Amino acid sequence: MGVLDHVSEYFDCSSGDSKRHRSLQTVDVRVLIDCEGCERKVRRALEGMNGVRDVAIEPNAQKVTVVGYVEPNKVVARIIHRTGKRAELYPYVPYDVVAHPYASGVYDNRAPVGYVRNTEYDPHVSRLARASSTEVRYTTAFSDENASGCVVM
Repeated sequence: MGVLDHVSEYFDCSSGDSKRHRSLQTVDVRVLIDCEGCERKVRRALEGMNGVRDVAIEPNAQKVTVVGYVEPNKVVARIIHRTGKRAELYPYVPYDVVAHPYASGVYDNRAPVGYVRNTEYDPHVSRLARASSTEVRYTTAFSDENASGCVVM
């Protein structure tokens, strides 16, 4: 290492106490949207937020999608504060993302068509919904649908 390498460590502006850069992400929020006025109120609250690139609102699914350099909790807090509406992170994901979409606690009648409840972070759903591949292998070994699983049966 040369002298310039040692000196450049003291004058490096990219590390240290500099502000942490947020990554571009998509945040889905569930908000009750009854009319066009509610939609306009939510859109104005989010478009004025720093880092927001795009706001898409689906009134039929009660879903607001925000794309930008934002934190999910701050988006939810902004909607609650500015509009007075109840908001939460969107609890549904497409059913093909979940390993067991029809396990108890995952399937939800209130979910839009093709969506089930997200089980990744919810401790209240059944263990089968979050089962690892090893657990799935053992539970399906003695299933009636697995003809070659057990000769005794």
